[in-house]
Amino acid sequence: MPENKKLLQVKHLKQYFKNGRTITKAVDDVSFDIYEGETFGLVGESGSGKTTTGRSILQLYNPTSGEVIFEGKNVENLNKKDEKLKFRRDAQMIFQDPYASLNPRMTVEDIIAEGLDIHHLVKNKEQRRARVEELLETVGLNKSHASRFPHEFSGGQRQRIGIARALAVEPKFIVADEPISALDVSIQAQVVNLMIDLQKKHGLTYLFIAHDLSMVKFISDRIGVMHFGKLLEVGPADDVYDKPLHDYTKSLISAVPIPDPEIERNRKRIVYDADKEERDGKKRTMHEIRPGHFVRCADDEVAHYQKVAESYE
Repeated sequence: MPENKKLLQVKHLKQYFKNGRTITKAVDDVSFDIYEGETFGLVGESGSGKTTTGRSILQLYNPTSGEVIFEGKNVENLNKKDEKLKFRRDAQMIFQDPYASLNPRMTVEDIIAEGLDIHHLVKNKEQRRARVEELLETVGLNKSHASRFPHEFSGGQRQRIGIARALAVEPKFIVADEPISALDVSIQAQVVNLMIDLQKKHGLTYLFIAHDLSMVKFISDRIGVMHFGKLLEVGPADDVYDKPLHDYTKSLISAVPIPDPEIERNRKRIVYDADKEERDGKKRTMHEIRPGHFVRCADDEVAHYQKVAESYE
């Protein structure tokens, strides 16, 4: 989406965790941009660093190094209280687990209105209640649910409450951290379609984190593929899914089930050898192989990936 302006720039982000003498490189030199109004999908298996990337962007972790630039400002350098508060309002998060992310002792009204109270967005109790009821109806719930507690709802309903909470402060950018992985398959599509509708209505920008590549392709404009803390491939959703360049992306796609028993029985999984790139000692950075489609590789590997790209033509 080059015609839109960059809402978020992530530059050489590193997030290391130290445990005694052991250092875990959860996010290791990751860079990407997200444009206004788009959905950038971040995909990878468990432990790839995608959730940590989302949390570091929102400053839920203090990044080890690198820059997170939101609307042209370095988030780490927001020193004034009102600047930090504005960023907290503009950038929200939908959490993975709808069971753990809602306080069981709070009513739905208090959960959704928490942001309204912190940012002083309502003047009185009547306004507060009206705004909560409006948000509940926006996410497909009944306004009478405001006085209930989280345990009275199903997983899909709880995730809708979580979405309403994120929407309450009218954010520009939402990190959706595997928002459907804890839900039944029958409910997943409903929640994703709700998010797409809300994006159109409110002009939202999403970082959509998931390990299900087919769902990421469905909702995303562009996709980034992560493995062991590194970003290996970035490109338009259709290109990454239908014309993958990196061997790891190919292995992920080969693991997506196809609803045809005959094809599924004869299909071969692609096994990715992660150690191969670690052993050769080559310095790898992102290279643009086709317009807007990048892959992490060494300088002497660019020609190989260009041939891979040409093989799809």
